[in-house]
Amino acid sequence: MIKIAPSILSADFAYLRRDVVMVEEAGADYLHIDVMDGHFVPNITIGPPVVAALRPHSKMVFDVHLMINNPDRYLTSFIEAGADILTVHAEATLHLDRTLRFIKERGVKPGVALNPATPLSVIEYVLPLVDQVLIMTVNPGFGGQRFIKEIVPKIKALRSLLIQEELEVDIEVDGGINPETVSEVVRAGANVVVAGSAIYRSENPKEALATLKRAAYIINNSLSHKER
Repeated sequence: MIKIAPSILSADFAYLRRDVVMVEEAGADYLHIDVMDGHFVPNITIGPPVVAALRPHSKMVFDVHLMINNPDRYLTSFIEAGADILTVHAEATLHLDRTLRFIKERGVKPGVALNPATPLSVIEYVLPLVDQVLIMTVNPGFGGQRFIKEIVPKIKALRSLLIQEELEVDIEVDGGINPETVSEVVRAGANVVVAGSAIYRSENPKEALATLKRAAYIINNSLSHKER
């Protein structure tokens, strides 16, 4: 099953609760929450208090993506705020194994993210620890960027590696997702797709979400039939 995760990075922060409820009612599977510190990426967004404020208003999976240096300092705060999935960047922590084990031991699903230029070899030995790998198809920091098509083979390689190792790990893709690129990443092996501006900056966000779902499901169903 393909999951669609609207990113609130592109939502209207003056009406954040409204925008979260809107995508949930439209059938979103996850809520993708981008956390930026102005150091690891050149932008600043939100912290644990905003996650905690939104938590009572949604039953969606809160998919928290930490684009911050030294994420270990804030893991407990985001866990207590209501994160269901907590993803850290391999590039941002010195002891990735320890960080992922800390998250898992506290009952939250650990994820690991890779920037476009970071090879899969960086996470090869921690794959058994994670529930999700997030492949960035833009350089992180800002919404509305153009999809980097050269990363598609990386998604395919990760799917092949997971099959080879017999690991049940979600592949999430984030960056430049629209009705055209969603088909590319699902065909390559992604099963969780993040979309921000394609949903929230459209004239009709609910219809935009439905369009992404349809495009993803069509490709996924065609692949399933081929496997049979």
